[in-house]
Amino acid sequence: MSSITPSDPTGALAGRAVSRVGYGAMQLERLREDRAAGVALLRRAVDLGVDHIDTAQFYGNGFVNELIREAIRPEDGVLIVSKVGAAPNPGGRIPLRLAQRPEELREGVEANLATLGLDRIPLVNLRRADIGPGLRAEGDQVVDLDDQLAVMTALRDEGKIGAIGLSSVSLDVLRRALPAGIACVQNAYSLVARDDEEMLRLCLAESIAWVPYFPLGGAFPGLAKVTEEPAVQDAARALDVTPAQVGLAWLLHHAPNILLIPGTADTGHLAANVAAGTLALDDATLAALDAVPTRTGDIELGA
Repeated sequence: MSSITPSDPTGALAGRAVSRVGYGAMQLERLREDRAAGVALLRRAVDLGVDHIDTAQFYGNGFVNELIREAIRPEDGVLIVSKVGAAPNPGGRIPLRLAQRPEELREGVEANLATLGLDRIPLVNLRRADIGPGLRAEGDQVVDLDDQLAVMTALRDEGKIGAIGLSSVSLDVLRRALPAGIACVQNAYSLVARDDEEMLRLCLAESIAWVPYFPLGGAFPGLAKVTEEPAVQDAARALDVTPAQVGLAWLLHHAPNILLIPGTADTGHLAANVAAGTLALDDATLAALDAVPTRTGDIELGA
């Protein structure tokens, strides 16, 4: 049986060709007491070929953005992606709260610009609360999509953001948003959580990047874990790689518009995640993985 590598090592994001494996910066908050280690990890990511980094002002209440500002240089050519729609909630049971109103979205962009030290953020995702896992909007946080897109397109026209993405959205919301020009969609999606398959296919047809969060499933109790699936463990043993690498590689094989932003605070895991981008899966392995059923659940924590 022939081995198959992902069809293309590069993908498109906000009008740029990028490596299909980037870096999600949320876990950098774990290095708050060792800032030098955080900077070193980001520099290592650049050395490994990572050229897009996903962040947010509410990751560590600005700490993660500040690390990126310190570590990433203009000459690195790294595309910085951030998000709005939530805000830090220091001391709360959940470390973030929704911030969906148009004025809050603008404030979120301005805060990201300040902590990142940028005049323009190449791509900003509007993090809604249409689907799980995570927080649901209530009260004045239930905001019409058109009102949100109006401020996002205004920010794009002003040059403060380069492109608009969406996160935690339903298929209907994506369809409504298409006329505004959508560059990517970030939803929870993995081998064991494929309820959004129709949305993924729409993104492929519309040349929109699909950038899943929780790409290995269970980041929190209540979500199935890709690495616990027998088919994934069997493939890992046969290929002499980790189950996590198999789970990431499956995503890259599954559709050409999928880009990955796995997060870690460990340089060894970082290297393994990047290496998953070149992992070849043969037809039999892909068939066994494709047969894994969706095992979705829900949690109260936000992402």
